[in-house]
Amino acid sequence: MPKVTFTYGGQTKTVEGKQGETLLQIGIDNGIPIEHACGGNGFCTTCLCKIKKGNDHLSARTEREENMGISDAQERLGCQAKLQNGDVEVDVIDI
Repeated sequence: MPKVTFTYGGQTKTVEGKQGETLLQIGIDNGIPIEHACGGNGFCTTCLCKIKKGNDHLSARTEREENMGISDAQERLGCQAKLQNGDVEVDVIDI
């Protein structure tokens, strides 16, 4: 099972994720404090994450991310980035 390493608030936690789950859902399921004001529907940027490693192990950027102005190759909305096969390292961005 792929592993996701979250860095947040000076802490680091590595958890297992399932293929097809979003970074947001994996984080929530494992007690990672990720904001998600729109309920994880891709209409805000409160779950913005910076992908440190493993961007190629995530689904392609979505139209919702592009509409929200997310254009940096390393930035993703946690609610839109779905885990594929492989490990990922993520910085949770406090907004």
